[in-house]
Amino acid sequence: MDQAQIEVRVLSSLDQIGAEDWDACACPEAARGGRPLDPFTTHRFLLALELSGSVGPGTGWRPQYLTAYLDGMLIAAAPMYAKSHSQGEYIFDHSWAHAYEQAGGRYYPKLQIAVPFTPATGRRLLVRPGYEGIGMSALVQGAVQLAADNRVSSVHVTFCTEDEARAGEQMGLLHRASQQFHWLNDGYRDFGGFLAALSSRKRKNIRKERAQACAFGGEIKTLTGPDLRPEHWDAFWVFYQDTGSRKWGSPYLTREFFDIVHHTMADDVALVLAERHGQPIAGALNFVGRETLFGRYWGAIEHHPCLHFELCYYRAIDFAIAKGLYRVEAGAQGEHKLARGYLPTQTHSLHWVGDSGFADAVARYLEAERAAIGDEIEILTDYGPFRKSTPEEQQ
Repeated sequence: MDQAQIEVRVLSSLDQIGAEDWDACACPEAARGGRPLDPFTTHRFLLALELSGSVGPGTGWRPQYLTAYLDGMLIAAAPMYAKSHSQGEYIFDHSWAHAYEQAGGRYYPKLQIAVPFTPATGRRLLVRPGYEGIGMSALVQGAVQLAADNRVSSVHVTFCTEDEARAGEQMGLLHRASQQFHWLNDGYRDFGGFLAALSSRKRKNIRKERAQACAFGGEIKTLTGPDLRPEHWDAFWVFYQDTGSRKWGSPYLTREFFDIVHHTMADDVALVLAERHGQPIAGALNFVGRETLFGRYWGAIEHHPCLHFELCYYRAIDFAIAKGLYRVEAGAQGEHKLARGYLPTQTHSLHWVGDSGFADAVARYLEAERAAIGDEIEILTDYGPFRKSTPEEQQ
């Protein structure tokens, strides 16, 4: 098919495109009413960020949604933003920015194809089925051309899929490997089945932590869909503000974001709350995908031993097993997750740097970093909590 037939446009708001058209590229698997693989690139999630003021003027995330049309039909799209800083990305390039500017360059603004504030792997180059090759090529070429025409230093595609990483490399982009800790469901019937797969010491430790957590004097419940009420979001906003102020200085998301999510995405949410005497004291917010539970935010107004582990990790495992989900992604960082059954997993990003000399230096750095990440994953996996098979069991 002739590439010249494709028209690439940049949109400043998702109001300029219908949800049905966008989602035909973002989550075609949900066209018949099923869940999307993940909800983060859906029209409803990205629009909630925009309408709530979590992205847009004053945030350093200026929407520049990239779209590709063939004969008037949207065949590909990408959530792209012009960034004036590197906050809220979780695959960080602060050292690149510093080196670039030390050499006399201007690193910001840059173009970021990503879901803001969301370190969850998913498709970033969103293509309508049947147009995979030309659609992805149009998005990559369009982003690079836009950056070059406007003398923007770089383009970054963060937390993309492994398939996208391979395709991007074929198109000349630089591939970066990172790591997170994910829990995988090996067909467990219940939490006890998961524990049985662990070494005796790790199994005892988790049982002890769960008992300590549940001794806080209240109850823990997981809410989704119609069980969610406005007062639950009032409580969680307090938790989120506390965590945000300690981690980032100020929260990334606005209060209105959670109100919009309540009205448009309740079925995509699993909110775990710890309550005592009817008063929420801690909470963990998850989003639900077709195969994966995505842990996103946690906060508390009281400290209780192991309550964080229970709400964020063990209740997520409970939910995943009950719903038949294959994976729990518990967010960025955290080697402490290893002892709780979350194993190191490689994540991916793609990068284009306009300056050829700087691009060569970044490429050398990424090659060494990928090797180090691979070695670290191998070592950490070997130190994982799972019971080692005996020679007899391996036969």
